[in-house]
Amino acid sequence: MAPILGLFLAAAAVARAEEGPKPIQDNSFLVEEAYNQEAGVVQHISTFSRNRVTRDWLYTFTQEWPVPEITHQLSYTLPYQRIQDSPDGRSALGDVLINYRYQLLGDGDSAVAASPRFSLVLPTGDERQLRGNGAVGYQAFLPVSVVLGSSWVTHWNLGATWTPGARNAAGDKADLTAWSMGQSFIWLARPNANAMLEFAFSSGETVAGPGRKGRVDAFFVSPGVRFALNFRNGLQIVPGLAFPIGVGPSKGERSVFFYLSFEHPMWTPRR
Repeated sequence: MAPILGLFLAAAAVARAEEGPKPIQDNSFLVEEAYNQEAGVVQHISTFSRNRVTRDWLYTFTQEWPVPEITHQLSYTLPYQRIQDSPDGRSALGDVLINYRYQLLGDGDSAVAASPRFSLVLPTGDERQLRGNGAVGYQAFLPVSVVLGSSWVTHWNLGATWTPGARNAAGDKADLTAWSMGQSFIWLARPNANAMLEFAFSSGETVAGPGRKGRVDAFFVSPGVRFALNFRNGLQIVPGLAFPIGVGPSKGERSVFFYLSFEHPMWTPRR
């Protein structure tokens, strides 16, 4: 925890000169917040995580667009990964997500917000190289965000994925289901410098043979920090760093997680 505390204190010092009127939003790592993009504002998110035990790594790029205001949001996520156990040992594209979110309750100024998401998981990855499921998947997700006071915010996630006709590297097929849940606590020590603690659990089926399935569980606790730089033209840059630690079924796993977001106005909303 000492390196994280040192990074947080340094981030607070850097961010102090550039504080904006509102705390950082839409910038958690493993847990999804319930705030859609505001009208005219687009966000570009890059993440990079590396498992220090298996040496697998994953880079993702996500772009979020209001359509055209906060009520509706479209986004996509492009994963680029390397899995050491894949037959070719190469880095390549995984399964791409196309996402729609509806701002059901609240917004970034509300004490409680909820924004259910529906996603299509496209079979763009090569299942023969362990980088995809070889079939279209359907995902439903519910993020809920709650402001606990002037210094604390918490986010809750619950989601499920169904992939009919998924294939493994041998070409065997089975219908797969998976579910996940997460929770995060965000300490708003300063509006532009936050400490974070996230919990993420997932349980997913795998194709073990023709019509046969196995199951893989994962549970990570992730301390981290993030800070923001705000510019007068509306651009906000948010870098972050976290260290996911495996517990329970993931005991012994250690990862490092990097985050970088650019958010800026793209057009002027109609009055």
